[in-house]
Amino acid sequence: MISVIIPMYNAEQSIVFTLDSVKNQTFPQEEFEIIIVNDGSTDNSSTIVEGYIRQNPQMNVILLHQKNGGVSKARNTGLKIAKGNYIALLDADDEWHPTKIEKQIQYFENGSLKIDFLATARNNNKILFPYHIKNGLAEITFNKLLIRNEAQPSTVIFRRKVLENTGYFDDNQRYAEDVNYWMKVALKNKMYILSESLVIVGKGKRSFGVSGLSANLQEMAKGFKKNLKEMYILGEINYLQYILFRLFYKAKYLLLLFRTFYYNLNKTKK
Repeated sequence: MISVIIPMYNAEQSIVFTLDSVKNQTFPQEEFEIIIVNDGSTDNSSTIVEGYIRQNPQMNVILLHQKNGGVSKARNTGLKIAKGNYIALLDADDEWHPTKIEKQIQYFENGSLKIDFLATARNNNKILFPYHIKNGLAEITFNKLLIRNEAQPSTVIFRRKVLENTGYFDDNQRYAEDVNYWMKVALKNKMYILSESLVIVGKGKRSFGVSGLSANLQEMAKGFKKNLKEMYILGEINYLQYILFRLFYKAKYLLLLFRTFYYNLNKTKK
């Protein structure tokens, strides 16, 4: 079974498209359990999902409710009741291509690869340095994640063993929470990214500085600093690495600010 974890907050405009993308998978529908965690939505998201469940009784959809606690707490709520041998993450404004899960499972079932965690490309984006593609796959490592994260949550599926040897997301972290978890996963598991684009994220919009949680560049920068400090405290990086990566993240933040300003300026002119 594959447990699909969907944190939902005020997603009335997108949640049906998201659920339809699960329903339209070429992988057998009876192999899915879909756990939606309503994270204190104030719009009609919950009502829409309840209607969707009634209209699609063939789908195993579980709707949970909690007070707003952020995306990490919502994911953890779903993860703690998930029964699947595989866990797939999906955000409430993203959509899977129909063959996504089928293709990923084929890689997991290839015993020679020994994959524990598999992401995919998204929005037809290229997989960039420091990742190197070989036979359609690029390995994800702890050191590479310090430089760049290419594993967007909605592209990710992993074995249950990852939960058992890594635990859950940081309940209190709302920004850069994904790379925080990936770095911990990388310490004990084999991680890869498939170069094929199999997910549409945020309706295909640019992410950093424009849509989703990543639009808040200042909070994202704080999240990356928190991750770096945590890895230093855990002893996964030394003091010199800590200082150098702080400078690196500061430079990246300034570059993103400039790129976002330039992007918005051009958009205004049009």
